[in-house]
Amino acid sequence: MINNVEKKKLKEENYQKIFGIHKMLKLLNEAYRIGHLRGRHPRKLSVLNRLVIMLSYYHNYRTMENIAFEYGVAKSTICECVKWAEKSGELSLPKKRELVRDTEIEVVLVDTTECEIERPKKTVEILLRKKEKTYDKDSDSCRRKGFKDTQRLVFTRERS
Repeated sequence: MINNVEKKKLKEENYQKIFGIHKMLKLLNEAYRIGHLRGRHPRKLSVLNRLVIMLSYYHNYRTMENIAFEYGVAKSTICECVKWAEKSGELSLPKKRELVRDTEIEVVLVDTTECEIERPKKTVEILLRKKEKTYDKDSDSCRRKGFKDTQRLVFTRERS
């Protein structure tokens, strides 16, 4: 865990490289001061630690359990820190209307004309081919077809 002194000594460029966005400490300090005008008890973590927790949660995709272990607090405290920094209003993303207004729409046309696939033509012989007749067990058709006697014996052994 980095000390608060080391965090404050970081230059703007290094802060950006390490944590991902520009310094927001002044803005969050102001939000903390406004929220505690009525005299609530002080938080467990400083505003700077809360900012670093939120940045490490979003920038590095760390789990809340991991961050809680590092800072020695409960997971619910980390969740409160992240939600508090989000609700400060300084981290809000632009509205959908603003995003749509500033963008230029590009149109891409794709030609999807159907084409016939060229395949070899089937001949009439293949289309009109008839199945050959099956032979009975008792028929002596093996001799007519030109089988040798040894082949006929093999067929008779397999059938019995």
